[in-house]
Formats: sequence, structure tokens, C-alpha cells
Amino acid sequence: MASQTAADTVPLQYVKGIGPQRARVLASEGIVTPDDVLRLVPRGYIDRSLVGSMRDIAVRLQAQSEWLESPGNIPASVSSESSVLVTVDHVSERPLRGGRSMLTASVGDQMGGQAQLVFWNAIGYYRTLLKVGERFLVSGMPEFNDRFGRLTFTHPELDRVDDDDIERMKQGAVLSMYPMSQRMKSAGITMRMLRSLVNSALELLQNSVIEVLPNEILERHHLMQRSEAIRKIHCPESMAEATEAWRRLKYEEFFLFQIMLAQRQGTLKRSEPGIVMHPKSPRARALMERLPYALTSAQRRVINEIIADVKQGIPMHRLLQGDVGSGKTIVALLCMLNAVDNGYQTALMVPTEILAEQHYRNFIRLLDGLDVSVELLVGAQGKKVRRTVEDKVQTGQAHIIVGTHALFDGNISYNNLGLVVIDEQHRFGVAQRAELQRLGRISHAGHQLWPHVLVMSATPIPRTLAMTVYGDLDTSVIDELPQHRKPIKTKVVFESQIKQAYDFIREHVRDGRQAYIVFPLVEKSEKLEVKSAVEHYEYFQKSVFPDLTVGLLHGRMTAAEKDVVMTEFLEARTKVLVATTVIEVGVDVPNATVMLIENAERFGLAQLHQLRGRVGRGADQSYCLLATKDHYRYHLKSADAGVERAKSIARLRTMEETTNGFTIAEVDLNLRGPGDVMGTRQSGIPEFAYANIVSDGDLLTLARSDAFAVVADDPELVQPNHAALRRHVMAQLSGQNSVHIA
Repeated sequence: MASQTAADTVPLQYVKGIGPQRARVLASEGIVTPDDVLRLVPRGYIDRSLVGSMRDIAVRLQAQSEWLESPGNIPASVSSESSVLVTVDHVSERPLRGGRSMLTASVGDQMGGQAQLVFWNAIGYYRTLLKVGERFLVSGMPEFNDRFGRLTFTHPELDRVDDDDIERMKQGAVLSMYPMSQRMKSAGITMRMLRSLVNSALELLQNSVIEVLPNEILERHHLMQRSEAIRKIHCPESMAEATEAWRRLKYEEFFLFQIMLAQRQGTLKRSEPGIVMHPKSPRARALMERLPYALTSAQRRVINEIIADVKQGIPMHRLLQGDVGSGKTIVALLCMLNAVDNGYQTALMVPTEILAEQHYRNFIRLLDGLDVSVELLVGAQGKKVRRTVEDKVQTGQAHIIVGTHALFDGNISYNNLGLVVIDEQHRFGVAQRAELQRLGRISHAGHQLWPHVLVMSATPIPRTLAMTVYGDLDTSVIDELPQHRKPIKTKVVFESQIKQAYDFIREHVRDGRQAYIVFPLVEKSEKLEVKSAVEHYEYFQKSVFPDLTVGLLHGRMTAAEKDVVMTEFLEARTKVLVATTVIEVGVDVPNATVMLIENAERFGLAQLHQLRGRVGRGADQSYCLLATKDHYRYHLKSADAGVERAKSIARLRTMEETTNGFTIAEVDLNLRGPGDVMGTRQSGIPEFAYANIVSDGDLLTLARSDAFAVVADDPELVQPNHAALRRHVMAQLSGQNSVHIA
């Protein structure tokens, strides 16, 4: 529990300079007590060594344009924030369409450099704030704008700087800067006021901060005491002190989160009785002998890791990740056969009916003659067919059940379900996974045995994300591709070269191969200048490939329509398939050797890599063509590409330069950040205040190792030296968060 001292309950309105009105505004931002004040996170610092000049910024922008040609060297972020001390020279405002207006301010630094500040929103506030002759610290993402012929900051953070601030900076002081909402600014809350409020909170709570990290960890890693770190992150005497304070608090966030993951993993392994599966599988051996290729050493290693898990009598919770085409599915199937030979049912859950049907057909083909009953369970099945399948599942006649959400919908009842495999795990929620596990548990006599769970990722997960989102799972990695697979050759093509791309497709079709042409939209949009599948399907039929059979596949088609289209493509009756990203997951056509992705700049990096993985499934050389607009060619060496366009270029160049999914995953994380990579709210990514899983990966690895070692030695944290840590973890689990835990 969080203890509340008398100091902590002091209303902020009684703090000097605040008053009732500003206190209400602060409360609306979640800042109610001195404890809340200390949990404000500085967004930066004013320090002479960090305040650059316009010239410094221009040099850095030039460097940014150079790495666009070598995405393998992409830094942690495409464009980092710059700070510069400026004086306002001129302010102007001009009307725009729709009754809006744009405010611009011309500013200069002490070195004679010039920049333009541009504001589209809250014009009234900035009109009042920006007065000629006033000095500000401008912080934001700079761009060189041809329109203004100078550096431009769009909606930067502005901190008014007076003579006292400048004098303190000359004396070496480091001033903290905090995030300020528009409402706070409009209420007259200034940065100096926030700094004063923080100082008051530090004085009130200086004796209330409790250390939560064990002493041996503090000493081993030379970390500050918690109270010292909280003081110095707000009021550092130097940037070196601020850096050490951040390091301490970042480590603490990672460590506490990993403690909870370690305890969760330990609880699962201690409290749930599991199924014992012996490593004996005649069917698995028979399948391996009939495969036209040998398993890679990575596949064999992963199979051994899974077999070692399932024979312990503890429910397995394992994440299997590997690159597109690395052979995750065959590994899962071999483990499923081991479960069948041990007398248990298995279920494979996938996100789409197309993928379920394809797995079902492949399993039937691969397992022919091995006396294994494979059943399909999807929502589109008629009542009679579904009832027949459900009966086979309930009686145990079905050994392997492949399906979608239908696996846990309706009246399904399993019979000794021993292994659950979840493919494309990011498309399923935790609740769906838990429901399938529950159905597995009640399928056993006495309802006591939990099934083993294997979740598989579509593409590699960045190392730091795996340690957070899936930190409570054991992880296996297939880090090599089958020898018979040739790397896919990828090339960016521009609009002016598109006819050559169409000719390239025709050549491969003439040689007996097939091709995909992928579009970002189903139908034409008036708002977006983006090509659509339906529109171009007709164009390809009539004008480009009139002598070839062209198919169309998109997400608005019914399941039956999709099945017809895919069957025709699988059987090579359709030579060119025009599609949207509905083909992103799982469609396996070894004869397809060319993929053309239109408007490739509009796709994410992970999505491009996943789409590319639909070709190269056979032994023939395959190709991926990334079509984009001509103007992207001319921005490759310029500094004015802009952040979003720069990211698009980086994605395309990365796709050209590598087929390694692990490298691509790391670049994607750098470009987009963890929330976007995993899907914002459903991702399971914790919201760290100080730590960043992209840039602080080494610290995360260290904290995870320490946390798991602590829990291995003291699972319930009952040792005296872990008392404060235990209280803090319990408080966090109950939703409390405070700088002082007693």
C-alpha cells in the first residue's frame, strides 16, 4: 500500500504561485498532490552544451539525408529533437481556406542564423505569446523548407527565457523542462512555475522516498539511491548527474516490470498441473522421412526445446518466432504429432479462414497414410458439417483440429486437448487464448490438466519487445532458412518504369510461373491518390494482360468467393492475382515467383516483408518489385524530404538491401516505436515513464537477468532484504504508483 504522509496531502492550491484556478487545471492533468508533481517526467533540459545553433541543425539535417541511402545504419530515431535559443524578429498571420489561419514567426539566434516557426492550431495563444524581442528556447523537429528558404519548426515547444534564466545558464545551471498541455499554458502556468512546484514537492517529500532496489543490485551496477535519483532528475547540477538519475530510474522501471513477469511465469509453472508427453512419436519420424528436404539445425533445436518442455508435467507457455518461410509450421506439426502419439488432441488456431483451409489441406496431404484424423472448424461451415466436426472432436475421433475463432465458439467440447498452437499470435487477444486453454483444461477427467501452449509470430519480434510483451513466455527462435529457399531479390521501381515491371511479370508467366500484384486499397478513394485493386483489375484484364487469366482477391469478398479465387490460383488456372493485403497471411503458392506491390510507400515495413514472403516458397528464384512515385527518386539525396517521407524512403531501401526479418524488425521498431509495431492498446506494452525499450535495450536485458535471478532465489520476495520491493510490487499490481512506498 502507498502510505500518505501529511506532506503528501497538502493541496497544490496552497503552494506559492498556484492558487485555486491553476490547481484545478493541474488536477485535470492528473497532478493533484506533491507526489504527482514528482512523477512529472522532464522532457528535456536547458543546458549550454545542449542548446545548438541554426548552423548545427543544418549540418545534422545534411547527415540525415546521407543515411537515407544506407538504411542499415539508421539511428534510433529518424529525426531527433533540436533546441535553439532564439529572439523573435517578426510575427505574421495570414488567412487560409475554411476560415483558418497560419501564424509564422521569424526568429534568429546569436550566431546570425534564421528560422521560421509555423503554427496552424491555437493561433490566438501563440499570437499573444510571441512578441517581437522576446527570447525563447525552441525545441522541436526541424526541417529545411524550400517554401521559406530556411529552417522550419512546425508547432515546436516554446519556453520563454528571461535574463535570470540566461544568467543561471552562464553559471552552469541545468534547467528542467516539462511537458505542458495547451490548457496549462492558457491558464498562465509557466515552466518556471512548474520548476518551483517541483522544488516545493522535493522539500515536502525528501524524507519519504523508500528505496525499493536490493542493496546488492545498487552496488553491483553503481546505481544512485532512489531519493537521490528523484532529486537529480528534476534538479541536476550537471548533465552527467541527470544522465545517471535517468539510468537509475530506467533500470528501476524495467526491473520492477520484469519482477512481475518472472513471478507470473513462476506461478504458471508451480500452480498448474500439466500434461506429460513422452518424446516418442512414430508419426513424427515417418513425416520427417517423407519430407523432400532436411530440417535445418535451428528447426531441430527448437523441436528439442519444445519436447523438453512438454515432458516435464508443467504447462508449456512458449513463443516460437522465426522469419517468413523459416519453417515454423512444420515444426508445430511435428510437435502436434508427438501429442497425438501420446494420446492427446491438438488444435491449431489461425486468424483467417483462407489460412485455416490451406493448413487443413496441407496437413491432409502431408499426413496421408499416417492414420491421423485432421478436421477443419471455421465459421463459414454449414450447420450439418459443423455438427459432424464437433461430434468427432467431442468423441476423440479428431486428432488435429485446424480452425479460426470457431475453435472456442458455440458448443465445442474437446477430448483430452493436450497442445494448443496459435499462429499469427498478434491477431488474437489474451482472452481468446485463455478461453481455448480453459476448454482444453475441462476436456480432461477431473478438469485439472492444462494444455501446453505454443504461440507463433508471423515475423520476427524485436528482442526488446519480446522481453516485454512476451516476457513471461519461454522463447524459441528459428534463425535460419531452409537450404532449398533462395533469397528473394527486391527492387524499387518508379512510376515511369511500371511498364517494365509489367513486362517482367509477363516473362515469368510465359515461363510457367505466376504473379501477385498487391494494392493498398480495395476501391478508388477520392481523398487519396492511391491505386486500388478493383480499378486496376479491370485495367489489367483489358489492357495489360488481355491474353492471361487475371484473378481478384480482397477482404470484402465472401469466404466462399475467396476460396474459389484462391483455389484457381493454387491450381495455376489464374496466372496473375490482383489482391489487397488479404494475402499477407499464409497463402502458400510455390509456383508464384513475382510480387509487384503498388504504392509501396504506403505500407509498413513489417507488412512489406510479410507480403514479400508470399513468393519464394519454392525452389525457383523469386522477385519482389516495390512500385512508388517518381518523386521519391529525387528526395533520396536531399535534406528536405521531411520526416514521414524520409521514413518511407528508409522502408523501401531497407527492403531492397536485406531479406533478414530480424534486421527488418529492428529497423521497423526504430522507425515506428513499440506501440505502433505491436498495435497500440492491445499490445501489452507497458507505458514506461523513463525507459524506452527501443534505445535502452541493454539496460532492459540487464534488468531482466537480475529480476529473474531474484525471483528464482526468492519467488515470493519474503526475504528481509526484499521487503520494500515486495510492497512496491504489490502496490503496482493493485494500481497504485507512488514515489514513496512504506
